[in-house]
Amino acid sequence: MPASQTTTRPDTTPDAVKGVATGLIITVLGLCGTLVSLQQTLVLPLLPDFPEILDTTTDNASWLITITLLTGAVGTPIVSRLADMFGKRLMLLVCLGSVIIGSALGAVSETLAPVIIARGLTGIGTSLVPVGISIMRDHLPSEKVGSGVALMSATLGIGGAVGMPVAGVIYENLDWQMLFVVSGGFAVLMFVLVLLVVPESTVRTRGRFDYVGAVLLSGALTSFLLAVSKAGSWGWFDRLTVSLVVLAGLVLAAWVPWELRQGQPLVDIRTSMRRTVLLTNAASVLIGLAMFANFLTSAQQVQMPAGTGYGFGLSVIETGLVLLPQGILMVLMSPVAAWLIRIYGPRAMLIGGAVVIAIGFVLRAFLHASVLEVMIASGISSLGTALAFAAMPTLIMRSVPITETASANGLNTLLRALGTSSASALVAALFAAMAMEGSPAIPRFEAYQLVFWIGAAAALMGALIAGFIVRPQPVAAQQEVPGEVLAPERHEVKQPEAENEVVVGGIITDQNDRPIKQAVVTVLQPDGRHVDWGRTDNSGRYTLALPRAGRYLVVVSADGWGPMSGLEHLGDADLDQIRMNRRLLLTGHVTDDGEPMPGVMLSLIRHSGEYVATKHADDEGAYEIGLPPPGRYVLTAVDHDTGRTRSRAVQVGSTSSTLDIDIVTGIPRARPRPTQAAPVP
Repeated sequence: MPASQTTTRPDTTPDAVKGVATGLIITVLGLCGTLVSLQQTLVLPLLPDFPEILDTTTDNASWLITITLLTGAVGTPIVSRLADMFGKRLMLLVCLGSVIIGSALGAVSETLAPVIIARGLTGIGTSLVPVGISIMRDHLPSEKVGSGVALMSATLGIGGAVGMPVAGVIYENLDWQMLFVVSGGFAVLMFVLVLLVVPESTVRTRGRFDYVGAVLLSGALTSFLLAVSKAGSWGWFDRLTVSLVVLAGLVLAAWVPWELRQGQPLVDIRTSMRRTVLLTNAASVLIGLAMFANFLTSAQQVQMPAGTGYGFGLSVIETGLVLLPQGILMVLMSPVAAWLIRIYGPRAMLIGGAVVIAIGFVLRAFLHASVLEVMIASGISSLGTALAFAAMPTLIMRSVPITETASANGLNTLLRALGTSSASALVAALFAAMAMEGSPAIPRFEAYQLVFWIGAAAALMGALIAGFIVRPQPVAAQQEVPGEVLAPERHEVKQPEAENEVVVGGIITDQNDRPIKQAVVTVLQPDGRHVDWGRTDNSGRYTLALPRAGRYLVVVSADGWGPMSGLEHLGDADLDQIRMNRRLLLTGHVTDDGEPMPGVMLSLIRHSGEYVATKHADDEGAYEIGLPPPGRYVLTAVDHDTGRTRSRAVQVGSTSSTLDIDIVTGIPRARPRPTQAAPVP
């Protein structure tokens, strides 16, 4: 029986889909993203009226917004991971199905509880955005991926801009439940179009789903987002708010080590800690905060009464029309952003987009005499948002294994959502604290200006963080790679359709067929261009995605093992098992004043005290210990016959090390002092 099975399967895409234009795939996925982002603002115009409509309190009615935020945030990492495992189009349809069911429930409900459930189900639909981005990477030609990803990222802003005028028109002319009818009908249409247009991807990672990790992460996110979203009504220092924040921290502290121990984690912490991924995600939180602060303050400023000195008294529909150009601008900027990314790179565009957002905020602090000035200044920030949002997925996908693109983009989308939720709480807190005397619902313009400066600072901080992302290096000339030659066993697999990527997998073991965990397998083109990489799970298994069958350079590395490499033909046969045969060792001899000491015990611990290994010297006093991960260690020799010991500090690197110990100079043992008799008087 083979040690691993391929994750490739024959293409099951209908023949009618095979020749679908890439533009149609981009359009359908972009409309899906717009649909789900609409859910965030769909009921905002009705929020003041919901207490009367549903016979409830204002605080209870606010759950119609909070629940969508919670289910979207919790669902994103789970749906993204399931998409990598079981199929991206499948999870796209699941998200749309959730919107359809939620819309149907909302359309027939007349009390608060079922409407909250309905809003929660529609909120899950937000999880399809990172899945759609990954589908584009899998199926679009390389020259079209950038514009598609830019458009899909921009839908997060487009939906917010379009949602308010659409909802206002429907609510003023039809019953409030028609909002759910229109949303559900749109979702049904997109469900059918996805079935007809979007092919299923064969790039996936089989394995077990991390249920414990999903529960822990969901608990941490729910606690944190609930505290942030409800702090305005509960109070920032209320016992419940503080308890939820502390609970979120405790659960997160348990979740991280759990994920590090898992072979197939919900979120690959090690990959997320890679420099480019980590810095991109950190910048995403700040830029997400700036983006939503711009949207919220734009919508609220133009609706404030003209008597405030800075407002214009616009209606909900008029406000939506003012915001609509921002959404249109983000759509138009999508191909431009993709073109700029191809020329200057995603790192430069992330920095540039963040700086443009900051410029827009600075202008907003000074340009507020007319609606046009507000539109221009906020539109500049939206332009920067389009650039930055287009660059983020590109940076992420260049830095993670191809088989984990949905999961990685899901985490990035989640962190952007944390930024937007923080912006909402920040704006609400500042507006409440800096309200006009006698009018608690109307903030002073100083509150807006403070938000503008905070937004500019957040954007500039995001640009600063992005500046530390490593610039991509040009591919060097082809050269021979040193290391051991791979000698994998092979077994035949069924070749997929030529237009689909080839997914191969295998297992990494030692010479005794024991799996090697956290080994890294990298595939390069023969000229050195990077193709894909993967990390083995707890059973030593890995998965790689190749653009086509052919000759590739395969490099395998693992802590404590000498790297292996070889030029291999991949794609028509799966790499079944690779046995690593050069164990890196910590070696040496134990002597007594230069004479070998057989059978002496040696114990290796970390410099911080953690146990690593225990060995015994052979008849010649020689010892061998498998090389631990790089770091500072203490090696101790113990001669039980005489009670003597000797410890030596050792700095372990990435190559085999030698450390000899002579026990004759061991630590002297303390001797008891002789007692003295007291003098006799």
